[in-house]
This record gives sequence, C-alpha cells and structure tokens, in this order.
Amino acid sequence: MTDDKGHIRHHLDLSRAEWIRGEPAGVTLDEVVEYAFVPHTDGVTYVAMRKSPDPDGVVLVFTPSEWDAFLKGVDDGEFDLPEA
Repeated sequence: MTDDKGHIRHHLDLSRAEWIRGEPAGVTLDEVVEYAFVPHTDGVTYVAMRKSPDPDGVVLVFTPSEWDAFLKGVDDGEFDLPEA
C-alpha cells in the first residue's frame, strides 16, 4: 500500500491540532478515535485521525471529500455491525 498523503503529511502541524473525541454524547470511553481539522499550506483543511490511547502513533489524513464520503457512510450505516 502506498501513502497517497505522503506529500501532505509532513506539512501538517499536528502539534497545534485540537483533537475531538469520537464518542457518543454523555459517554466517556477509554479508547476512541480522535479527529482534528488541520489547515495545510496549500489552503485546504485536512482531517487527521488517530487512536486516543496512542497519540504519538499512526495518524491517518483525509481530504475534505474523503472525510465527507466517510461521514455519509457512517450516516448510511455502512460501518454498523451486522445484526445477529
């Protein structure tokens, strides 16, 4: 697999990112996905995503259109667990 954001990732300043925890309202979980909107020098704001227990680990980077497609998939139930 290639890193199609390699030319972008090293220009993102994640040190100033304001991470948002992706957990249900009113519920505090130990391990969640965190995401942040991070401006780039090219004028585009990318979305960075990481695992909360490993803030210095792998960070995924999404373009605005990739993030919108992901959110649409969530809304459509694309990632729901199958019912037993």
